[in-house]
Amino acid sequence: MDQSKIRNVAIIAHVDHGKTTLVNQLLKQCGTFHEGEEIVDRVMDSDNLERERGITILSKNTSVMYKGYRVNIVDTPGHADFGGQVERVLGTVDGVLLVVDAFEGPMAQTRFVTKKALELGLTPIIVVNKIDRDGCNPLLALDKVFDLFCELDATEEQLDFDRVFGSGRKGICRAELEDPDGDFSILMDKIIERIPAPKGDPNAEPLLQIASLEYSSFLGRLAVGRVQQGVFKPNQTYAQAFPDGTVKNVRPQKLLRYEGLTPKPIEEAGPGEIILIAGLDYFDIGDTLSSTNNPVHLPRIHIDPPTISMLFTVNTSPLAGKYGGKFMTGNQLQERLERAHMADPALLVEKAEGASTFKVSGRGILHLTILVENMRRELYEFTIGSPQVIFQKDESGKLLEPVEDFKVEVPNEFSGACIQEIQQRKGEMVNMTTDENDRVSLEFIVPSRGLIGIRPKLLSLSKGYAVTQSFFKEYQPYKGEIPSRINGVLIAKEPGEAASYALSNLEDRGYLIIGPGAEVYPGMIVGEHNRDVDITVNVTKGKHLTNMRSKSADDMIQLTPYRRMTLEECVTFINEDECIEVTPEVLRIRKTELDPIKRKQMSKKPAEDDD
Repeated sequence: MDQSKIRNVAIIAHVDHGKTTLVNQLLKQCGTFHEGEEIVDRVMDSDNLERERGITILSKNTSVMYKGYRVNIVDTPGHADFGGQVERVLGTVDGVLLVVDAFEGPMAQTRFVTKKALELGLTPIIVVNKIDRDGCNPLLALDKVFDLFCELDATEEQLDFDRVFGSGRKGICRAELEDPDGDFSILMDKIIERIPAPKGDPNAEPLLQIASLEYSSFLGRLAVGRVQQGVFKPNQTYAQAFPDGTVKNVRPQKLLRYEGLTPKPIEEAGPGEIILIAGLDYFDIGDTLSSTNNPVHLPRIHIDPPTISMLFTVNTSPLAGKYGGKFMTGNQLQERLERAHMADPALLVEKAEGASTFKVSGRGILHLTILVENMRRELYEFTIGSPQVIFQKDESGKLLEPVEDFKVEVPNEFSGACIQEIQQRKGEMVNMTTDENDRVSLEFIVPSRGLIGIRPKLLSLSKGYAVTQSFFKEYQPYKGEIPSRINGVLIAKEPGEAASYALSNLEDRGYLIIGPGAEVYPGMIVGEHNRDVDITVNVTKGKHLTNMRSKSADDMIQLTPYRRMTLEECVTFINEDECIEVTPEVLRIRKTELDPIKRKQMSKKPAEDDD
């Protein structure tokens, strides 16, 4: 195809600002859907977890034809934990659509993805979305975007950005705010006019770098990349360059290109085309395909280092295998984690001390828990430890830790309690503003350790009003000890089923995280104690039966509803000597060491060492 008729564009934004809904409108505008076809909301969110949570986790490609131009669109995640996905795919495009909520303006993660795009010299078009929201101020949001571009050292050309105003949900778009409602042909025209055509000599030797991957049930793993120069054809021999510097000759069986939402086979692809390659035995993101006469090693795609790690190990619980687990061995766990790293290089997997124990590092807790949730659904059963921040050392040997920019918006009456909580976690306030609605915007620099479990705490302190956002800033000197969970836990003493009678007697000791009938074993955690010590309790004890009857004794036992904890809540709840038993059907929190005598010995060791 004539490369002057190709446009490659990525859609970037803060989470929940309407990227994927906007893609739906662009697909509709270009006639991708047949007449009468049922159109699913957020059609690009194909993964079950993405649909359930309403967030984009994996970057995805689509392609539309508009007025004789082929527009390749990449939908990217908005959450900073999945920034590795964004960093990889921005190298395959020439411009970005920066989507900004007309009510909220640019947020913390808008800054993160915009910084990456501007550094690569990409041409931006601003889409001020959700102009139908009550109380929104689209022009103020646009001014804030300009200020953000100035802060991020945008070039003169990037500061002279084009913009549109619209609502992805209603399918309306305007070139100017006061214009009557139009459709998204306004935005498509601006993409063709403002985004540059791809460069690259079609007569040069072929060159492509693998930027992401997809999976087909018919063709297996597919490498996705943009042709930088030359022409690629199926069943031709190319040189594949690996990270260790070795080169291997490969012969792709098929080349595919997106036509709408479906990849279709093609006979050749020239510069600027984003293609899928089938038939490579082994490949990783960052590998280079080039001519066999002159193999090329392009620099590996730079991805920011991970900041949080967790230990994954085989399940050693007495109930292992009873709740739907199909893949439980160390080899199966290792093979699945290695596959996760190949699909997402921002996830690092290393062998750790101990049998079948692996240290998995990622960008944040959400990044790691999405992996855990996917593995649960694939019937894997395993154990995960508490999240640990990854420390580094500078040249002088001084300990460094990751810190994050953390922003909170709360009503004024709750700001004092929130400030106190964040400062206890070594947060330093750098800015504080109050708007006309008496909402306070607080900005802190907080160690990543201090942010573990902070969101539910702030929601509790602010009666659900706190809006939080954060993104990784840099490594700074170690800030000192941060208190973890203060309260102790209630630990099951006997195996069996939890009884209502026993649970009702424990309600004044703290809150419970299991209900009656739940199967328990010694060492399993059944609740949080309201004091700062762990206690062992018998939750299987039933009421002794006698031949005496009384109305009060015969009344049904009324239990306070127990706290049903999500995976993220479990991860932020546990301390270092605790872990989570992950099975397809249930999650259980337990002590890492189930034997109470060994637990007591381990708790005394540090004190003996001090003597």
